[in-house]
Amino acid sequence: MILWWGKKKQPDPKTGETPVEPLKPGETPASPIASLDQQIFGNAPIAQPEPELGDDPIGLRKAAERIAAERAAEAAAREASVLHKLSEGLKRSSSRLAEGLAGLSKRKIDSDALDELEELLITSDMGTKVAARITKAFSKDRFDREVSGDEIKAALASEIAAILKPREKVVDFSLGPKPRIVLFVGVNGSGKTTTIGKIAAKLSAQGADIVLAAGDTFRAAAVEQLRVWADRANARFISKPQGADAAGLAYEAVELAKSENRDLVLIDTAGRLQNKTQLMDELAKVVRAIRKIDPSAPHDVILVLDATVGQNALSQVEAFRNTAGVTGLVMTKLDGTAKGGVLVAIAEQHALPIHFVGVGEKAEDLHPFSADTFARALVGLDS
Repeated sequence: MILWWGKKKQPDPKTGETPVEPLKPGETPASPIASLDQQIFGNAPIAQPEPELGDDPIGLRKAAERIAAERAAEAAAREASVLHKLSEGLKRSSSRLAEGLAGLSKRKIDSDALDELEELLITSDMGTKVAARITKAFSKDRFDREVSGDEIKAALASEIAAILKPREKVVDFSLGPKPRIVLFVGVNGSGKTTTIGKIAAKLSAQGADIVLAAGDTFRAAAVEQLRVWADRANARFISKPQGADAAGLAYEAVELAKSENRDLVLIDTAGRLQNKTQLMDELAKVVRAIRKIDPSAPHDVILVLDATVGQNALSQVEAFRNTAGVTGLVMTKLDGTAKGGVLVAIAEQHALPIHFVGVGEKAEDLHPFSADTFARALVGLDS
């Protein structure tokens, strides 16, 4: 998951003071930094200590309980909505699994059935190691007994979620040095520039002051695309002529952000093929340039992966980790492929947090990663 800035209230034009909304009965002061769950996706807020109300003569306790129940119901409804959207996006991947699982339902789970399950998981791009692990766990307490289709799906979702769960990690972009410098890397066509734009739009809407740097200087289209997103997000935009030195641009972007006291610098980079040494060396040069201003930077290096490439994504993770010190992942285009299972293989092989999954072109189609929700959507459990 990701933490965004809380919304900033605008100062009164006459007094110059920033208005503060009065607290509601029973409400406690909010943290100045609100989580993505609360601000964007509406998950239930962190529970506050319950006040000492004695016998509750004026019904405050009952009111608090009613409000808590309403909030829990709203959170459950929003979670169901996200699950539905992910399920729709992952329909190609889940359909492949569902077709194979249909042949296993209502029959005894024997050695042949387990072999079929393992093969199905391998062909779903989860890889041999993950397939063997899930099959072994699935056979526990189920061998030589008949299982229904829903039971198989639920069991698989549980095992997949267990692999994915350690990759859930909150990233608070308001912490650490200011400006916080975030480098986005990935190969051509991965959806990197669009992902940066979506993240910038969401952060800006929550009050973050952002510089967007168009470091993909080889592609004029990428520069213009990021310029459009910068306008939408009301972000500071910096670019150079086509073919300019990307490292120099990154240096200037960080320098500008520091001089203008900006919160964040989001830097796009050229799509680099992991087997092209020269291009990867240039990416390392960008990192060195940034560190001349801030030795601790970049504070985040986010690798954007295209789900449609399947198992090739594994080699991309390996290459970019070695070159740029990747700190987290985003996987896009899960709605356009039957290879969504590759995310499970990546999670099992690489101890990197997965920040987002993308299942569409709109900003709201970029979802913070949830192991349970993704696992259920992947196997076709939409409830």
